[in-house]
Amino acid sequence: MMVKPARRHAMLALIVVSLLGCSAVDNSNYIDQASQAQAKTSQQLIEQLLATKNTQGVPSQSVVRLTDLVNVPELQSFISAALLNNPSLQQSVVALKMAYAQHGITSASRLPSVDASFSGTSTEDSDDSYTTDITVSWELDLWQKIADSSNAALKDIASTQASLQSAQDLVVANVMRSWLDISLKQQLVAIETQRLAVLDNNQALILARYRVGLGSLEDLDNATTSVASTQATLVDYQEQLAQSRRNLTLLTGQWTGSDVSVDISTQFPTVLNPIDSLGQQNLGRRPDIKAAFYNIEAESLRTDAAYKAMLPSISLSASLSDMAESPSDALLTGPLWSVLGQLSAPLFQGGKLKSQAELARLTTEQRYWVYQETLLNAVNEVENSVGQEYSLAKQQQHLTDAQLSAQRSFVSYEQKYRQGLVDIFDLLTVQQQTFDVEAQLVTTIYNRLINRIDLGLALGLGVSHEA
Repeated sequence: MMVKPARRHAMLALIVVSLLGCSAVDNSNYIDQASQAQAKTSQQLIEQLLATKNTQGVPSQSVVRLTDLVNVPELQSFISAALLNNPSLQQSVVALKMAYAQHGITSASRLPSVDASFSGTSTEDSDDSYTTDITVSWELDLWQKIADSSNAALKDIASTQASLQSAQDLVVANVMRSWLDISLKQQLVAIETQRLAVLDNNQALILARYRVGLGSLEDLDNATTSVASTQATLVDYQEQLAQSRRNLTLLTGQWTGSDVSVDISTQFPTVLNPIDSLGQQNLGRRPDIKAAFYNIEAESLRTDAAYKAMLPSISLSASLSDMAESPSDALLTGPLWSVLGQLSAPLFQGGKLKSQAELARLTTEQRYWVYQETLLNAVNEVENSVGQEYSLAKQQQHLTDAQLSAQRSFVSYEQKYRQGLVDIFDLLTVQQQTFDVEAQLVTTIYNRLINRIDLGLALGLGVSHEA
């Protein structure tokens, strides 16, 4: 029994719809789920942090970009140099150019291709023969398969752009961290220098007392030990400071053979708190989340293209050809033309196309879970940074109180030792405690400022292209 044309057409339409629907439903679900998860998570996180901020009584300030956190004019020149010359950042720039080139390759399939050839043949006992041929071929994008591949390449470009933005943000953050690190090392060197000066005075005083018979040799040995130990620590901090300066130069991508020429203050610059701009923030601004979402969209389009590869395809070709006994006469002076239309469909390839479509679908699902992981990590980074901000604020307050108390004890024990009321061990202990608390306070302030930069990155604060 013969199948009627209308029924054949209905069966063909059903096959096409089923093939296209297999990928469209799942892929759209992954994209929608990712978008909804990001919006819901961002809203809940911001509401939670805003509630915590209000209970802490934090004053409101406007922070839009990462560079707004630290307002130091001298720092901006290093940031600009790093954005222009940093080698790792330039690799990301090249990766973006490669993504554009790949899109050009993919998009070329949507246009007709033109090939030209010219050949000559010389045979014994016969005339020479020359042939010219020009062929134009074009595959009709009937199911938008080529368009899907081209659009996927566009999503790759968007993902690479987001990765470049992430690299720019990280470079700028590292320059800011390096600047603060130099300031920290300078303060630690200053603290150890003060400690060494006090211990030198102790050693001179003990030596004078020992010479008049008021001290012991053990007191002199203890003082000498403290001086030598502090000298070693000071040398270590001085080298760390030199390394920090070299690291800042390294971030700019320029080696000058000398240390950083700009004078960096021994006092920390003001670093704004990104929590103050929570009302303007959304995790969707983070470049890594953007890149992960674009990857889902790109693989979704490739999955559609993989399923459409199992459908029939139509291609057209036209050619002009000419043959003559001389090269000039063969240059299409009297060409013959031909036109060919071709309909082809894959019938059996051992399950290759089906496996490729399934692989593309699984890759899309994998990208979805990568997105989920990126989103969860972003939330965790924000929560940890916010918690660290409040913790370090309390630590800073306690250490400030401890420093005031230690300074009073320092003066008191120094006077008592001169009066012979306490021994050298008590004096050295109080002095060491005073300088240790001061160093610990400086380090805590540094950690708090660094944490604010980390929080800015976690909240999606970036840098402008003009920075």
